Amino acid sequence: MFSNLILFLKQPWPWYIAGPVIGLCVPLLLLAGNKSLGISSSLRDICAATVPVKIPFFQYDWKAQRWNLFFMLGLLVSGFIGGVLLRNNEPVQIALSTQQLLASFGITDQGGMMPASVFSFSSLVTFKGFTMVVLGGYLVGFGTRWASGCTSGHGIFGLSTFQWPSLVATITFFAFGILTSWFLLPLILNY
Repeated sequence: MFSNLILFLKQPWPWYIAGPVIGLCVPLLLLAGNKSLGISSSLRDICAATVPVKIPFFQYDWKAQRWNLFFMLGLLVSGFIGGVLLRNNEPVQIALSTQQLLASFGITDQGGMMPASVFSFSSLVTFKGFTMVVLGGYLVGFGTRWASGCTSGHGIFGLSTFQWPSLVATITFFAFGILTSWFLLPLILNY
């Protein structure tokens, strides 16, 4: 019976199981003390606790929000359990049309989900690598701050609590994600 459970945990979960499990986090956090789900607030708490500069954005009582740090620690531990201890060695199933499209940009299966031609230390000194990793990371951080939250905070928590700004933010995230992947990404990858 235990081996069947391990086999079940190692395979990708269908949307009708994974979605409700993620969705149940919202009412559980609300019941556990009116807490809101979001990763960007956890990152802000980490910076406020560890960055010794007088930046007004980080000058607040982060200890009152320390549950966020435990939440983030739980994400790291569960990521390790899922990614290392319960690792599925089967390759991720990607549609043939998607594989062909990525191959036209020079991204081929190199043994992982993150191709070394884009995501490696040596590629950071190239235009493509710098744009994808450094500039892309900066823009994600800037957008998260500007939108007062991240995709998980707005898309999972904000929408489930009927927050109008979260609906606008989530639509914007997805619209620009689609536009970027269809128009900007091919320009960067073919550069």
